[in-house]
Amino acid sequence: MSEHQSETGRPEDGGAIPETGVLGRWIDRGGIVFAIGIVLSMLILLNEVLLRYLFDAPTIWAHETTIFLCGAAFIYGGLYCTVRDRHIRVVLIYDALPPGFRRIFDVIISLVCAAASAMFAWAAWLMVQRAAFRPDGSFRLERSGSAWDPVFPGLIKVFLLVVLAAMAVQFLILAVNYARGRR
Repeated sequence: MSEHQSETGRPEDGGAIPETGVLGRWIDRGGIVFAIGIVLSMLILLNEVLLRYLFDAPTIWAHETTIFLCGAAFIYGGLYCTVRDRHIRVVLIYDALPPGFRRIFDVIISLVCAAASAMFAWAAWLMVQRAAFRPDGSFRLERSGSAWDPVFPGLIKVFLLVVLAAMAVQFLILAVNYARGRR
């Protein structure tokens, strides 16, 4: 047991659980980027309020940017919770089971979640095809259609696809490691 792990084998700092492997550690470290994005969105909105109400000079980009930053953080949050084993689950039955049955449940739950994530990734791919490619196959991200017209709608759909695919892979890694008895 490492000096940074509790008696249960979980990281004391609440980081990625050991069963997630290298991918889980990368995902856990990436969480800081999205936390900074939330703080940045708050600063952008404060700037917008000051510009709009003190100087009567609103921006055309603040609202769409904060929606994009918060949306990306929300999407990443599901993957982040997966690697920290902080997702919502009903523990009434799970906590009453002996460790051997819990391991079986962990494998089954991880496989079901991997399948669900893969199906959602497929649905996200169908969205990305329409949001990132023209009918002739050339690449062009969907735009918002506002006065500023950023590519955020297309980007968020591509990001959703990447996160769901990573989540499917992460659940498969968890299933394998749980099956091996690493819990």
